[in-house]
Amino acid sequence: MVGILVARSGRQLQRYNKGQRIVVGCIPYRLKGGMKASSKNIEDALEVLVISTQRKGKGVLFPKGGWESDESIQDAARRETMEEAGVLGTVESELGKWCFKSKGNDALYEGHMFPLLVKEQLDLWPEKDIRQRYWVSVSKVKEQCPYVWMKEALDMLVTRLKSTPPKMEDLSY
Repeated sequence: MVGILVARSGRQLQRYNKGQRIVVGCIPYRLKGGMKASSKNIEDALEVLVISTQRKGKGVLFPKGGWESDESIQDAARRETMEEAGVLGTVESELGKWCFKSKGNDALYEGHMFPLLVKEQLDLWPEKDIRQRYWVSVSKVKEQCPYVWMKEALDMLVTRLKSTPPKMEDLSY
């Protein structure tokens, strides 16, 4: 039996902090070919999954969206990543918190980002028809992502993986 995946919609359950909408997201990642990464070659082995913006030609970004009052912050990050990028995996400890201004409407946001070690890539996901997903290198993200705060989160992930690479048994999917 196949379940139907549907994205949440509406903002009635959205969390706010001092008027700033709280958004959460993940940097989905894997190591190329399940390669054993040493701290020296982690950037060469690391691939991250980015998605296209809804406005065509505006770069790429990591999946993120609103944190709702009926879920934990990790569950919200996992849900947004599945809805927008169609991947499942292990949400790891938070990379950090950023305050940023929306490029579209000048609103202020509080953003929290988590690494997500990808375990499964879905063929069908809620936003498949409106977003493309791409596995890319760290340097490619830095070229194509227009959001400074997302690039900073990626730098934090690289630094973390250099100090504590994932175990080989965690890398297979």
